Amino acid sequence: MFLRQLTYLIALDRYRHFSRAAESCGVSQPALSAAIRQLESELGITIIRRTRRFNGLTDEGRRVLDWARQTLAALDGLRQEAAFAQQVAGGTLSIGVMPPALQAMPPLLEGFRTAIPGLHLHARLGSSADTIHGLRLQQLDLGLVYLDQIPADGPFEILPLYTEQHVLVAVEPLTLPAGRQEWDSLADLPLCLLSAEMRTRQIVDGAFRNASVTPTVMLETNSLEVLYGEVLGGRLASILPVAALPTHTGRNRLQIRPLGPCATPEVGLVRLVPAQPTALATRVWDVAATLRMRDIFVVG
Repeated sequence: MFLRQLTYLIALDRYRHFSRAAESCGVSQPALSAAIRQLESELGITIIRRTRRFNGLTDEGRRVLDWARQTLAALDGLRQEAAFAQQVAGGTLSIGVMPPALQAMPPLLEGFRTAIPGLHLHARLGSSADTIHGLRLQQLDLGLVYLDQIPADGPFEILPLYTEQHVLVAVEPLTLPAGRQEWDSLADLPLCLLSAEMRTRQIVDGAFRNASVTPTVMLETNSLEVLYGEVLGGRLASILPVAALPTHTGRNRLQIRPLGPCATPEVGLVRLVPAQPTALATRVWDVAATLRMRDIFVVG
């Protein structure tokens, strides 16, 4: 059995005429007829109802036609995958990520690597503003940022991934009450927070203002590592997005408490609107769109 026989059968069903089907396939009518007869012989069934002209397919022929269409569609998909692999082999992707979304990177990058095993990734940590600037200069291919920071009239395309949630965290000897914590109950708790220029800190400050509370901030830093050191040392508590929580806490058990009402910005990918998107750019964007990340960074 040859793929051309299946192609001829599909053309014959489409045109309902031997000569026109043969013409569409670029072969003579005798060649097409002979190929169909050979297919019937190989399968041991009658596919075509024949008089002097084409008179439709037999019941067996319709089943063969369905199979032929599925086979050729699968082959077309295989060809596209092969062409894609040739285009992106050794491809490089540069992505900027804001610190509050740090833990969103592993599932995102794993999704890319699974779909494109040969992909080389370059990740750069920076603020949303830095990432947007890098995209404008075409120094970055993608950014993982707060989507409300993207200019509405800018040359950007966005892909929401999850909604941010802030939580209160600490380890012993600091002890947090069980259950959800309201902002007005945190006034006397010693805190270390990210720096005031960072958007996540601005969200936290806004929640404290709404609760008419002045927090006790003992340390401000733009470094998650410094902040983790204070929290995991049991010296200070902190308020962080779930996607920025430390994943390695050593022997310390991290106490995590949901908080009262707070702004919940969308976090997602952003890229320049591509004039002529490459196969790599199209594939990674499509892969990201299939990832289910909304339930990962949620604390009940």
